[in-house]
Amino acid sequence: MTELLPHLIVETANNPDATVIWLHGLGADGNDFQPIVPELGLPESAAVRFIFPHSPSIPVTINGGMVMPAWYDILEMSIDRQVDELQLRQSAQRIVEFIDHEIEQGISSERIIIAGFSQGGAVALEAALSYQKKLAGLLLMSTYFATKDSIKYSEENSSISIEIQHGIHDPVVPVSLSKVTQEVLEKNHYLANIKHYPMEHAVCPQQIKDIGCWLANCLKK
Repeated sequence: MTELLPHLIVETANNPDATVIWLHGLGADGNDFQPIVPELGLPESAAVRFIFPHSPSIPVTINGGMVMPAWYDILEMSIDRQVDELQLRQSAQRIVEFIDHEIEQGISSERIIIAGFSQGGAVALEAALSYQKKLAGLLLMSTYFATKDSIKYSEENSSISIEIQHGIHDPVVPVSLSKVTQEVLEKNHYLANIKHYPMEHAVCPQQIKDIGCWLANCLKK
């Protein structure tokens, strides 16, 4: 069996029956979003396993080749982000390994949600929408659709619940890219809800509350 990436786990109750795999952004690690779990306001009855993988550390071209935690190399900061798609797909495969492992642990694929912030969101898009079993949901935060021209969509996830969230003052990933993602998804017959917040490249309290409501709705039995 392939060894999973290093990761953190938070469980909201014993014997979880659902899993959220949450991917961090460039230069961060799984600790970045772990503190959010208690703030989500999930129902007391919710038994959810949150998994926060740590990306590998690699040289990042736009940062002068500095080695840092990254899901893939960013080659230039053009509006559409020129990225190393091979590395991105390799990272997406590492996330698929987490999904498969959760299924082996007895979690139904239809109770697994993939979430990602910035770089992590680009990987989440690739991993979830190409996955060959039905998933519960896809949460995209302050991100962009890096593989929109090359992804091989899976029919099994054609009706997946997709939530796009973005700060209107984001100086790192322009808010326009959230609209591009929504348009590409809708062109390919996905329903994608989009919410904008008065923030920069970050998360805010209202957004965390909204995420909690969305997660609870996705995992309703």
